[in-house]
Amino acid sequence: MLKTRFTEEFGVEHPIVQGGMMWVGRAELAAAVSAAGGLGIITGLTQPTPEDLAKEIARAREMTDKPFGVNLTLTLSINPPPYEEYRQAIIESGVTIVETAGSNPQVHVEHFQQHGIKVIHKCTSVRHALKAQSLGVDAVSIDGFECAGHPGEDDVPGLVLIPAAADKLTVPILASGGFADGRGLAAALALGADGINMGTRFMCTVESPIHERIKEQIVEATELDTQLIFRQLRNTMRAAKNSVSEEVVDILGKGGRFKDVQELVAGTRGRKVYENGDPEAGIWTVGMVQGLINDIPTAGELVTRIAAEAEIVLRRNAALVSDPVVVS
Repeated sequence: MLKTRFTEEFGVEHPIVQGGMMWVGRAELAAAVSAAGGLGIITGLTQPTPEDLAKEIARAREMTDKPFGVNLTLTLSINPPPYEEYRQAIIESGVTIVETAGSNPQVHVEHFQQHGIKVIHKCTSVRHALKAQSLGVDAVSIDGFECAGHPGEDDVPGLVLIPAAADKLTVPILASGGFADGRGLAAALALGADGINMGTRFMCTVESPIHERIKEQIVEATELDTQLIFRQLRNTMRAAKNSVSEEVVDILGKGGRFKDVQELVAGTRGRKVYENGDPEAGIWTVGMVQGLINDIPTAGELVTRIAAEAEIVLRRNAALVSDPVVVS
């Protein structure tokens, strides 16, 4: 068993987290990950109302008595969701762990921690992670450039970003972006992280609520089959490479503005990809790590397999050192 600061402080068996994913982080998946000893996370804003979120949390609690969390992604928009109401639903439901992402989480951190809820904040740079730490978060998830969704604008891959964060942070660190197996978990621990946070890999599990055809496409795809969009808008997003993402890149590359691609990138179209199984129906997020995904196991099988593989890798690598290392 791998014990880290994260497993000790968050009360989970394995240092493996299923991050919040829009339309994907539902009760079945989160509960399956947690039941296997990882940390499953329900995506709060996938639920249309705070009341629906409370019901989803209750459903997950019927499936497992292990800890699970809720993601609350904070975005700047003309018509923002009722964050205070979602926050209250989380608190009243007795959830003990929250993953925040996006904008400054300060007000939410304060409210959650007043109720004994631990907060993991997702960041894409060391400077943002340090800011989150100064606000009192209990852990940070640091996203390398390989990740699905928004990797930030610095283009720093995990091999550099993870140890850079480990050098400066004092709270537990979850490495995110590019992780799919035990080799990745072992590498993350070697680089100074306390665990890993995976999204794309958990999309390809039996309990993942997306269409089987999309899971199969991820298995068939390589690390080259993603597309960076919105670069010209300084809001870079990594998505699956398809006809829609190619059109978006072409329009913006020719000087187009967001209004010119707004219909193409609508979230309702992306949701239909997951529901109907047409990979060309809209923009949908996936990481470069899809090139390492070769099967569709249950979430529980995946968690235990990754933990076991990581332990084997760490023991094997320890055996490479024939004499004790003396650090002066």
